[in-house]
Amino acid sequence: MQQSTITIDVTLDDKKVPEQISWSATASTADEARKAKAMMLSFWDGADKAALRIDLWTKEMMVDEMADFFYQTMMTMADSFDRATHQHELVDDLKNFAESFYGKFREIQLKENKA
Repeated sequence: MQQSTITIDVTLDDKKVPEQISWSATASTADEARKAKAMMLSFWDGADKAALRIDLWTKEMMVDEMADFFYQTMMTMADSFDRATHQHELVDDLKNFAESFYGKFREIQLKENKA
């Protein structure tokens, strides 16, 4: 059996706010750890029937980047749900919501930039 280890390193400031996030995996082709401005990690606890999550973002993460991150995450969640369940109607609903969310975000940004 093959095994891969994923390592996540988070550098915190004196107030325990993330300053830097980097990750690496032993099965990766990358030579060095990859930097990230944000991360979402979820595990399913089958015994408790609960999602366990770690959501972190650095000080440099901009609001528009966060909206992009959420939009792309929702779209890939929909793709994963499709592969796992083949519930195409629900997948379409999730993707439509993601697109609506992102469209509303852009409208709000345009209004704020004009003000």
